[in-house]
Amino acid sequence: MKSFGEIRDSNLERDIFLNRVILAIVAIILMVCLVIIRLIYLQVYNHQHYTTLSTENYIKVRPVAPPRGVIYSADGVMLAGNRPSFNLVGVPEKIKDNNALVYELSQILDINESKQNQIIKTLNTATRFTAVPLMTDLSEEQVALFSVNSHKFTGVAVEAGLSRFYPLGSDTAHLLGYVSRISNNDKIRLQDSNYAATQYIGKTGVERKRELLLHGKVGSKTIEINAEGRLLRVVDREPPVPGEDLRLTIDSKLQKKAASLLRDLDNLSGSIVALDVRTGGVLAIVSHPSYDPNAFANGISPELYTTWMNSPFRPLFDRSIQGQYPPGSTIKPLLALVALENGLSASQTVKCNGWFSLPSASHRYRCWEKEGHGRVNLVEAIERSCDVFFYSLSNDIGIKMIHTVFDRFGLGKATGIDLPNEEKGLVPSPEWKKKIKKLPWYPGETVITGIGQGFLLATPLQLAKLAATLANRGKSVEPFIIQTEQLALSDKQQSYDISANKNLKGNDRYWKVVNDGMVAVVHSSKGTARGIGYTSKTKIAGKTGTSQVFSIGQDEELEDEDIPSHLRDHALFVAYAPPENPRIALAVVIEHGGSGSATAAPIARAILDQYFTRKVDAEQSSLSATY
Repeated sequence: MKSFGEIRDSNLERDIFLNRVILAIVAIILMVCLVIIRLIYLQVYNHQHYTTLSTENYIKVRPVAPPRGVIYSADGVMLAGNRPSFNLVGVPEKIKDNNALVYELSQILDINESKQNQIIKTLNTATRFTAVPLMTDLSEEQVALFSVNSHKFTGVAVEAGLSRFYPLGSDTAHLLGYVSRISNNDKIRLQDSNYAATQYIGKTGVERKRELLLHGKVGSKTIEINAEGRLLRVVDREPPVPGEDLRLTIDSKLQKKAASLLRDLDNLSGSIVALDVRTGGVLAIVSHPSYDPNAFANGISPELYTTWMNSPFRPLFDRSIQGQYPPGSTIKPLLALVALENGLSASQTVKCNGWFSLPSASHRYRCWEKEGHGRVNLVEAIERSCDVFFYSLSNDIGIKMIHTVFDRFGLGKATGIDLPNEEKGLVPSPEWKKKIKKLPWYPGETVITGIGQGFLLATPLQLAKLAATLANRGKSVEPFIIQTEQLALSDKQQSYDISANKNLKGNDRYWKVVNDGMVAVVHSSKGTARGIGYTSKTKIAGKTGTSQVFSIGQDEELEDEDIPSHLRDHALFVAYAPPENPRIALAVVIEHGGSGSATAAPIARAILDQYFTRKVDAEQSSLSATY
């Protein structure tokens, strides 16, 4: 069959083609216009924004931590300062593999497994764009080894800085506290941009209490870095403002002497607190055993921290303001004042046969002198520490009056010292026992409270303050450590006068009776601390104390060697000197030290000898310079 060809319309095809070309050109023009508009938007309207983003790829502004303030003693000795150090820091966002990094570092810097884990933890928890310390206080050899191999480590560098240093080490550990790495909880608590570059803050002691004064004001530096995050140059710098230096009331030599005396004890724990009775300034405050705060300043190892935490001697525990002990016979002078205030004659006597019983009761409360002291008056009762006299006295006075006067003299409440975490002790009362123990108050509890036993508790600092109050004949000064001219007006120390309370003001004879009794404790032939009076370089008014840790049976007698060391009596001694014009008051508490006269009193005498020997030498030097 014959086939016929398809009829074509060339005009129509041309029109279709032209239309398609026009549409394509229009689309191209529209797309070009959109690109041009976008470019104009990016290059003109958002020029500053994208220029800034581009610049931040190689220009960074980093905060600079301020140098921490230096802490000095009253005699100008540096107690806490800063020394140059080199730290290895890393920026987590620049580090691709934390585990690989730590492995490579350990190959050249000899990092133990514990430290490796610590570095990994730091990198995993740190803010990604902030430089964090990986290792602190590098040795010169470590700095050299890393510098040679630095090209292998992206985002890691050695930076020069300052690390905290405590020249007296453990002698001032509980007083000053320590600085340690800032935690997430610290950051939440502070919520302050002033801490943007701070890696270490005060954790305890003066370092914590006056953190804001010591810290200073953060600075900044603008730096240029390369693609690997390595510093090329510093473009600009705003220097930080250093923290304020602090001057304490502490006598550095007396502090070291007190620490040395406690270290010389044979595995015993304790505390010494010495106050200037005229101002309340703390001259020495020591808790033993202690620890080296420098270990915290450079990042303490978990092993060492665990050892300290688990030690039965609790070296991290500050006994001077947190240890609460039955004060024993050290409160007898205070009870004597209560009795005098309520009409007791200083010449009134009580016969001591070695025991005391309440009316219509068979239980015997024993005196430490088994054979008894015979008939004694108030001064003799203080001098010889006759328990029977004060058993009888406390029973006559009653617990309510005892509680009232003890409270007036500052027992059972914090002293207000400028240190954190001070305990307040305990002055018991029938109301307290009913509320806390859900039990009634018994007459026998009043009897033992009168000799500083039972529920009554006090810190060494409270006992030193009590001694200062007795020295001042009723004027109580608030203990403080930081010299007040550096603090805000609201923080300045104020003194108040217990003598203003009823019946005490103007009764100098009451204070004289108590003072005579305390002098007799040390300087009479029958005083419980006469052993230190023979060799003392100055006259001392003091009171021994021995507080029981556990009770023994009515007729049971035990020798010291039969009692486990952790159950032996605490040894205490409070004193002030000289009695006529007091300048220093102190308290010594030795845990499980046995007798206050044998253990605590000699330590107090050594402290007083050190203090007055230096005072005499200083006065003689001053006179020589005058002439």
